[in-house]
Amino acid sequence: MKRSILLLILLTLHLLPFAQKARTLADTVAQFDTYVRKAMKDWEVPGMAIVVVRNGDVVFKKAYGTRELGSGKPVDDQTLFCCASTTKAMTAACMAILVDQGKVKWDDPVVKYLPGFKLYDSYVTRDLRVRDLFLHNTGVGNADFLWGNNTLNADEILEHMQWVKPTYPYRGGFIYQNIFYLVAGKLIEKVSGQTWEDFLTSNIFRPLGMNRTRTNIINLPDDNFSLPHFRIDGVVSPISFDTADVIGPAGSVRSSINDISLWVRCMIDSSKYSGGRLVKPATWNELLKPQNFVDENSFYPTARLTRPNFTTYALGWFQQDYKGKKLNFHTGSLAGEIAIHGQIPELRTGVYIFANLDHAEMRHALMFRALDQFALGVDRDWNSEFLALYSGMKKEMDKKTAEVASQRVPNTKPSLPLDAYTGTYEDPLYGTVRISVSQDQLLLSLNDRATGKLEHWNFDSFQLVWDRKWYGKEYLSFHLGTDGKVSELLFGGVIFPNKK
Repeated sequence: MKRSILLLILLTLHLLPFAQKARTLADTVAQFDTYVRKAMKDWEVPGMAIVVVRNGDVVFKKAYGTRELGSGKPVDDQTLFCCASTTKAMTAACMAILVDQGKVKWDDPVVKYLPGFKLYDSYVTRDLRVRDLFLHNTGVGNADFLWGNNTLNADEILEHMQWVKPTYPYRGGFIYQNIFYLVAGKLIEKVSGQTWEDFLTSNIFRPLGMNRTRTNIINLPDDNFSLPHFRIDGVVSPISFDTADVIGPAGSVRSSINDISLWVRCMIDSSKYSGGRLVKPATWNELLKPQNFVDENSFYPTARLTRPNFTTYALGWFQQDYKGKKLNFHTGSLAGEIAIHGQIPELRTGVYIFANLDHAEMRHALMFRALDQFALGVDRDWNSEFLALYSGMKKEMDKKTAEVASQRVPNTKPSLPLDAYTGTYEDPLYGTVRISVSQDQLLLSLNDRATGKLEHWNFDSFQLVWDRKWYGKEYLSFHLGTDGKVSELLFGGVIFPNKK
C-alpha cells in the first residue's frame, strides 16, 4: 500500500511540469485569442485567420469573422485567402529545388536559359544572375504599370522590360520589383519542362499536403473563399477581386490557414516535412542568407517602433533583427487582401496571418505579438502602438493632400472646350489613354481596363476619380502646343503624346 502511494506521488511529481506547461500554453492561447479579437475590432477587419507554429507543433490556429460583410458566411480553417507577395518565398523555394537537382545554379546568367530576355542596359542583360531575380537589386525601378491596369500577357510584359529605363545603379540599391519573379517563373518553366504552376504544385503543395491551395484565382475548388474589402469614404465595403495571376510567381497563390500551416512548419524546420525535405540544408541556408541591404525608405514603417539594427533581403524574404534573433518575414498585399508570414528559425517559431481588408496593418502587430507571447515571453501592446503609428501616417498624408488642394487657383476654367481634350494618347511603354466626353463630362480609359471621370481642377488640370473607388483620385494635366491644340497628356508622371 505504502509503495503504491509512493509510486502515485512520484508519478504526480513527474507529470506536474507537463500539466503546468499545458496550463501555461492554454493561458497563452486564451490571452492571444482575446488580443486578436480586440485588434480585429480596432482595425475593423471583416475576416481573418492566423496560425502560430512552435517546435513543429501548431500551438494556435483560428479563423475569425466573415468572408464577406453582410453575407453571414463565416471564415473557417478551409477558407481560401490571397497569399499575394508571400508567394515569392515559394517561387524561390522552387528555384532552390532545381538548384539541388543540378539543373541550375544561383550564379548562372539568366540569358543562359532565357536567351531572348532583354533589359534596357545590355550589360545588365548579359550579367544578370539567377539569384538577382529574387533580390530587387537590378537597377530597374517599380514596373507594376506593365501588369496593373494593363492587358499585357506574361510574355508581352517580359518583352516590354527592354524599354524600362534603370533608375539606380545595377546591384547598387533596392527597389521592390515584381516582374523579375515572373522572369524566375519563366526560367523555372524552361529548366524543368513544367509551368511554374505545375512545378509549384507537384514539388511543394502535394508533398506537404496543401490540397486546397491553388496558384491562381481561376481554379478555386469551391466557393469557400474570402472577398476583398476596402475602406471607401470611411466605410469598410466589399470590392471586386484584383488578381496577380498574370505575374503569378510574384503573388498569385491562394491558400487556407490549414494548408499554409504546413508551409510555415516546413520552412521553419529547414524545409523538412513528414516525407523528407524540400531542399538540402545548405540550400535552405542560402534561401535565408541576407543578400541585399534594404534602406530605411524601402523598409516597412514598423521599423520606427521595432528599431532594427539591420534590414536586409534574402531570396524572397525581408529580414531584420528582433530581440537579438534574425526575423525573416514578408507581407502580401493586393487590393482589399493582405497576408504576412514571419519566422524566427532559431526559435523554431513561425506565424502566418490572412485578412480581407486592404492594408490592415494589424498584421504586423499580431505577428510581433505572437512571437512575443509564444516564443519570447515578452508583453508589449504592439496593436496600440502600430494603430497610433499608422493613424499618424494617415494624418500626415491628409495634410499633404490639403496642401496640394490649397494651391488651386479659384474660379479657373479649361483653356479649350471639352471636345478639344478628347482623343487617344499613347506611350509605347505605358500604353494608351483614351479621353472621351459624355454629357459635358470628360471620361478616361486606361489601356481599356480602368475607367474614371475627370473633374476640372485648375486651368488645364483635372482630377481623375476612378470608377473603382478604391483606386482613389489623382491629377493629370493637358499640355497645349504652339498651335493652341492639345499636344500631350501628363498622367502618373508620364507624358502621353496626343495621337493625331
